[in-house]
Amino acid sequence: MEKYLSILQTCGLFAGIDGKQLLTMLSCLGATVRGYGKNQVILSEGDKVGRIGVVLSGAVQVLRVDYYGNRSILTELQSSQMFGESFACTDIQKMPVDVVAAEQCEVLFLDAKHILHVCGNACGFHNQLIYNLMKVVATKNLMVHQKLEVISKRSTREKLMTFLMMQAKRQNSNRITVQFDRQELADYLEVDRSGLSAEISKLRKAGVLECRKNQFTLLKEYHRN
Repeated sequence: MEKYLSILQTCGLFAGIDGKQLLTMLSCLGATVRGYGKNQVILSEGDKVGRIGVVLSGAVQVLRVDYYGNRSILTELQSSQMFGESFACTDIQKMPVDVVAAEQCEVLFLDAKHILHVCGNACGFHNQLIYNLMKVVATKNLMVHQKLEVISKRSTREKLMTFLMMQAKRQNSNRITVQFDRQELADYLEVDRSGLSAEISKLRKAGVLECRKNQFTLLKEYHRN
C-alpha cells in the first residue's frame, strides 16, 4: 500500500491523518486494490452496498441508466476521489447506480462498516475518519445540487451554457477544459448528442463561444433569449 500513500494523503477521507497512521488504518479497514480496463463495470446497480471506493489512478464514472438503456453521467471521478460513501451512510441495501471505468484505472476498496463503527482496537484515528467522511458527503451533496441546477434548464442551450459558466467560475477563466468527450457531455447534460452539437455550432456562429474537442472558450457574455 505504500506506493499509493501520496495519492491517499490527498483524499478528503484521510485529511489530518499522517502516513504512518494511514498505513495502519488501511489494514484495519480491510483495504484491497483492484484494477479495471476502460468501460469495465466496477459496481452495478443492484449490487450490495458495503464498500467505499477511492480512485488511485485513471478515472471512473457514476452512471444512471433508465429502463430503455439511456444513460446519464452523474459525475466523473479522478485520482484520490471517492464513490459509494453516500450510499454507505444510509440504509440503502442495493446500489441505485452503476460505477464504470472511464479509462484504465485502479481502485482502493474499504469496508464501510469498519469506517462507520469504531473497531475493537479503539484506533485513535477513527473520530477524524468519521468527521472526514461526513465532510466529503456534504461536499458531494453540493455537487448534486449543481448538477440539478444544470439539468433543470429547459433547453439544450441553457443546460450547456449553465454548465460552461459554472466551469468558468470554478476554473477562474473563460478558457475551460471539461472532463467529458462530446457523447459524455451529452450524457451529463441529459440531452441528445446531435442536438448538443447543433447548439454548439449555433453558439460558435453567434460569437458566444469557441470550442475544440473538450476545450471551450467563452467569448462574450451570454444572455438568455
